[in-house]
Amino acid sequence: MPDVSEVSDPKIIAIANQKGGVGKTTTTINLGAALAERGFSVLVVDLDPQGNASTGLGIALEDRQMTTYDLLVGEAPIDRIIAATPVDRLSIVPATVDLSSADMELMSSERRSYLLRKALRDPALMRKGFDYVLIDCPPSLNLLTVNAMVAADSVLVPLQSEFFALEGLSQLMLTIREVRQTANPGLRIEGVVLTMYDARNNLSQLVEADARDNLGELVLRTVIPRNVRVSEAPSYAMPVLTYDTASKGAAAYRALAAEIEKKNAKIAA
Repeated sequence: MPDVSEVSDPKIIAIANQKGGVGKTTTTINLGAALAERGFSVLVVDLDPQGNASTGLGIALEDRQMTTYDLLVGEAPIDRIIAATPVDRLSIVPATVDLSSADMELMSSERRSYLLRKALRDPALMRKGFDYVLIDCPPSLNLLTVNAMVAADSVLVPLQSEFFALEGLSQLMLTIREVRQTANPGLRIEGVVLTMYDARNNLSQLVEADARDNLGELVLRTVIPRNVRVSEAPSYAMPVLTYDTASKGAAAYRALAAEIEKKNAKIAA
């Protein structure tokens, strides 16, 4: 494990896929918890109006007095919105359904695609010393997702191991390319992570083979299994690493965190 005190600006990763139900929020919560367990200071930014990442990390609705909505419309600086979670070294900027109106409200803003980027470069946030910022995107390629991509260093794409898994992925890749060409030339693809994988199921194996054939090294080595503990953990408002630390799901997210840490260490070098 590296000396995390040497990390300066946080590594910002947007977790995105316009398809719903592929494990974006689950991946955000558990990757964040696994990185925190490895000694890193992690901030989750809940950019989904459903607010599931906030709920899954134990932030009750009545405790979300300020949210990502207030951040984007400029009503509060990010350091006033950050909330601690029950997981050591893991914090969150929570969300509520109010965020669903942000798309329309921000359309008149000339720099509407850069609002999150500006907020995440606030010196007050930098002073908090986060090593990673994970942005949980909504299941659409709307202004909120574009804001995440403009703000991020990279995009992590959860891909469900099911029929038609790759359908629609080309549109996501096109959006990433457009953001790279127009607003964030440094944006790269962190990787594609296969989720809800069942090794006993021929379909999961076919999807994996198809993904690796088409996307090559973009597909991460770690796969996230279909695991009942991963599914149960959100109903107890905790990551699977806390809910059942010895489960296969927890082990998989630890492996994913290690793979991402190693990949970013190579890039930094």
